[in-house]
Amino acid sequence: MSCEGNGMSDERIGEALIKEVIEEELKDVSSEEVPPLTPLAVDVKTEQEKKMVTQLAKMIRIVGDKVQGDKEFQDCIDGVARAPGCRWERFKQVADKVFEQGISWENIAVLFYVAGRLAVRMVEAHLPQTVREILTWTVEFFRNNLLGWIREHGGWINSFSDLAVAHVRSVSSMTFQSYGLIIIFIAGLTLGSVITWRLTRQH
Repeated sequence: MSCEGNGMSDERIGEALIKEVIEEELKDVSSEEVPPLTPLAVDVKTEQEKKMVTQLAKMIRIVGDKVQGDKEFQDCIDGVARAPGCRWERFKQVADKVFEQGISWENIAVLFYVAGRLAVRMVEAHLPQTVREILTWTVEFFRNNLLGWIREHGGWINSFSDLAVAHVRSVSSMTFQSYGLIIIFIAGLTLGSVITWRLTRQH
């Protein structure tokens, strides 16, 4: 049962999530050049959708921490930022790399995170206008290539447990910081369960 059947829109949540992740990454950039992104992606309509987007954005940032240590991915991101000519084609190449092993909740999270990091690179390169293009590209890729899969796999509501498992699986040593991240994930799972329970009770 996807979010669509629960009165929540998988498309709306996905678009709002992309915008949320990009804006969250850009908070770390000290620049007044960042353009507003609101007109380019829809906003959520209910409190439940807002909570889901907020929690998913936190989980995506944690999953994305793995990508930060992947030199090949970082080189791809830098390649898009520095590439002359058609950056859209370069972006698609990065997206294809993310999904070369197929679509999964973890890979979707990685793509959204990569979009956020790419937006940061563009602002640092004094190309803030490109941030809006990145949002547009990511939303377009999401609609054309990922939305159908998300609906077929039960909607965003089903992503919580898989993203949590993906993160726990990647933790090789439990440092103090790791404990904190696990706690955040447990909170995310709890929220996801509560949302699921409430939606089930409504029917």
